Amino acid sequence: MVARYAIGVGLGALVTFALFFLMQAIIATNEANLDEGVKGKLLDFVRLQDDQEIETKQRKPKPPPPPDEPPPDMPKPDFEASDISQGVDIGAVSVDVSLSVEGGGFSSDGEYLPIVKVNPQYPRRALTRGIEGYVILEYVVTKIGGVRDPVVIEAKPPGIFNRAAINAALKYKYKPKVVNGEAIDVAGVKTRIVFELTE
Repeated sequence: MVARYAIGVGLGALVTFALFFLMQAIIATNEANLDEGVKGKLLDFVRLQDDQEIETKQRKPKPPPPPDEPPPDMPKPDFEASDISQGVDIGAVSVDVSLSVEGGGFSSDGEYLPIVKVNPQYPRRALTRGIEGYVILEYVVTKIGGVRDPVVIEAKPPGIFNRAAINAALKYKYKPKVVNGEAIDVAGVKTRIVFELTE
């Protein structure tokens, strides 16, 4: 058994030395090829162009673009129109806006008067559930006839119609109150907006 191991080790060593010599021979032949350099001749082709006269071009600046046409005149908004048409079936909704004015007495110059009242947009959630109700708002009528700072005083049912009523009241237009020839703000103006569905 020892003889087998001795023979195996001897053959392994012999094969290993033979591989080392073979690799050395391969490396030596490749180095010789690298040292020989490139065989053959290289030809470079260069194409010569005839001299040409330089042409000069005079560039003119581009003309400015034509001026933009002014946009067409927009139609004046109709404050009498209803806002209810956005996303709501008009035939199914009846919004009763009753304007009750509470405030100070009349002056000789002129009290404020409502000119334009805008119907509120019926909330989609209330419309689909068939909910009806009302909102009482209090706000300030400004010098220029607009509405400022609307506040919900009472709402039934609470929270359903508040936003729609406030948005509608902000679009109201008034003839402002005039005292001694000057327009003034009027606070404490109240409005009741009723939301009803028609069958």
